[in-house]
Amino acid sequence: MRARTANSHVLSSGLDESRETLAGWRDDRWRVLRGWFALSVAIALTLLAAVWVTSGLLTPDLSPWKLPGYTEPSHLSDMLPILYRNGLVLALHATACVAGFIAGASMPLAAEQRTGISRWIHVKAGQLAICFVAAVTIFSLSTQALYLGFQGATLAMQLHISHLELILSVLPHALIELTALFLPLAAWLIASRRGQWNQLLAATAVTVVIAIPMLIVAATIEVFVWPHILHAISGYHYSLDEWVVR
Repeated sequence: MRARTANSHVLSSGLDESRETLAGWRDDRWRVLRGWFALSVAIALTLLAAVWVTSGLLTPDLSPWKLPGYTEPSHLSDMLPILYRNGLVLALHATACVAGFIAGASMPLAAEQRTGISRWIHVKAGQLAICFVAAVTIFSLSTQALYLGFQGATLAMQLHISHLELILSVLPHALIELTALFLPLAAWLIASRRGQWNQLLAATAVTVVIAIPMLIVAATIEVFVWPHILHAISGYHYSLDEWVVR
């Protein structure tokens, strides 16, 4: 019964703090958003630089590459795999942000309501949650750098363009997409630096709501605009049977 009362107190306290945080942001929303976006853009640019480097190191795939809008007509359904992958990444980053709230705000509060081994477990759980957030950040950056670097190496080779040209071609959609994906982590980094752990639950909700339409816009540009950019910079045009010099 005591544990149930403590859990109810923690949940109620977390919701109250989130409502207070959202109310406080209404009067100063642009300062809050400016900080999140500035850090998220910086992370996105860092990742794109890492992709540029890794694309020059990885061995490209020699099998024919099919790209909607370039090798075949684009359809709205081509956006679904992109949105699915990005949705998973956004969910991972949002989970890390919630874990930060649990680690920095909820667990210490819950530990105060307990004694003995139960208190020790809650203290250690908070520390583990912080380690989880750090691990998620490193995992996300490294896997995306490798995955996107491999795609970049393959596309640059098959389109006969430089890796830098490819990176520049993806900027219109990649910068929007990556900024949206890293908004929750940017909010976590800023809050953790200031010790404002109690704001992370509200930050998670706000950043996800902002990120979803941004990801839809980025996917639309990737499917319907980016192929035309590739046509403009590539000296080759791909048919279903072979590469044909224009």
